[in-house]
Amino acid sequence: MGPPSSYLHGTSFSEQRRLSLLNNLVNQGSLRELGLRGGESVLEMGSGLGDFAREMARQVGRRGRVVGIERSLRQLQRARRRIASPASGRVEFRRGDALSPPLQPREWGSFDVAHARFLLEHLRDPLTAVRQMVRAVRPGGRIVLEDDDHDVLRLHPPPAGFMSLWRAYMRSFRVLGNDPVIGRKLPALLYRAGARPTRNAWVFFGSCSGHRDFPLFLENLTEVLGSARRTLLSEELIATEKFHVAMRSLRDWGERPDAAIYYSISWAEGRRP
Repeated sequence: MGPPSSYLHGTSFSEQRRLSLLNNLVNQGSLRELGLRGGESVLEMGSGLGDFAREMARQVGRRGRVVGIERSLRQLQRARRRIASPASGRVEFRRGDALSPPLQPREWGSFDVAHARFLLEHLRDPLTAVRQMVRAVRPGGRIVLEDDDHDVLRLHPPPAGFMSLWRAYMRSFRVLGNDPVIGRKLPALLYRAGARPTRNAWVFFGSCSGHRDFPLFLENLTEVLGSARRTLLSEELIATEKFHVAMRSLRDWGERPDAAIYYSISWAEGRRP
C-alpha cells in the first residue's frame, strides 16, 4: 500500500499565517483565470482558511453560493470565524474529506463550478477527489484544478545550495505519499475522472527584488522550507548542515538587488459531459 498521504506543513499558527499570506498573493490571479460571472453555485474542495471561498462568494454575488469543504478542524474553525457578515449568506463551510465530501443527495450534480487549489498534491488518491468533483457539478458544469509542479521553480542568481534543498523538499512529498509534480498531470486527471479537458494555463507566482511584494514571496518560500524541516531531517533527505547552509544562503540572497523568483501554478479546467 505504501505510506499514507499527509500534509507536509502541519497546521501550526505559523503555517496558518503563511497560508493567509499565500492566499493574498495568489487570489487575484486565480480569480482572473476562473472568470466567475455572478450567480454561480461553487463547490470549493480543500477550502482551508476560506480566504479564496470568500473571494469567490463576492464574485458570485447574492444570487450565487459557495460551499467550502475542509478536513482540518482547526482551519475550518478559523474559516467560520472569519466569515464577514455581508458574505455570510453566500458562503458555507463544512467539515469533510475531498474523497467523500459531505453533500446532500440533492446537491450532487447541481454545482456550476467545482474548484480545488493546492489540494491534489497532498492526496494519496487525487483521482478519486477529481471524480467526486465531476460528480458534484451539473452536466456542462466546470471542474477547475490549480496545483503545484514544484519542478518549475527557478531562483536567479541561484543561491548556493538551494537547489539541493529544493530537490530534497520535493522528495519529502513522495515520502509522505504525495506528488510534488502533480500540476503537469491535471488535464490527464480530468480526463480519467470523466470530464472533458477544455483549457490549461499558468498562474504566474513570482517577483523580483525591486517590487514591493518581493519580501512576501521570499517569506512564503522561506516558511515553506522551514515547516518541512522536521520531515527533511528525520527522513535524512538532506544533511542537517546542508539544510542550514542553504537556508542562510536563501536569506542572504533575498538581500540582493538582482534577485528574482520565477514560479507558476498549474491550471486546468474541464466540463462534465
